[in-house]
Amino acid sequence: MVSMLSLLIPLGLSAVLVFIASSIVHMMTPLHKNDLKRLPNEDAVMNALRPLNLPPGDYGFPMPPSRAEMRSPEFLAKYKAGPVAFLTVRPAGEMSMTSNLINWFIYCVVVSFFTAYVSSRAMGPGTDYLRVFQIAGCVSFMGYWLSLPQSSIWWSRSWGWTFRSAIDSLLYAGLTGGAFGWLWPS
Repeated sequence: MVSMLSLLIPLGLSAVLVFIASSIVHMMTPLHKNDLKRLPNEDAVMNALRPLNLPPGDYGFPMPPSRAEMRSPEFLAKYKAGPVAFLTVRPAGEMSMTSNLINWFIYCVVVSFFTAYVSSRAMGPGTDYLRVFQIAGCVSFMGYWLSLPQSSIWWSRSWGWTFRSAIDSLLYAGLTGGAFGWLWPS
């Protein structure tokens, strides 16, 4: 078993590497350019929604007022007529990615922390690079990707997005596994 304290450097380095790699993947490659589609008549939709002054949050429509009404002829007709959608409303105002980037970095640290924890319990000092890479890479891949298919299953998020995110997650897992393998205590 390895102490968590001895894994602080690979933990921090892997979080930084993943943060940098994700920035490169999202800003400099076309991998995610089709993650969201533009509405055919965006201005009309925005003009229709603006007067409703929707507070930030997640919405689904049509949405029955109760479970019992999910089978009502009125709701079923509304659902069949469409559109059926899930909508996330974010606060309006100045566009800033600062809080998103801070939260993403914290998430990277959390995934690296759990990677360090599982790895420290699974392997002892002096474990060879490939074994550390295998365990740390697998754990971090689970942290970065395994929850994402739920968005496609339950919220109709594009499976293309889910699989493109798997590519990102494999890269992040490789960087994390590499950092842990390289800096594993001897």
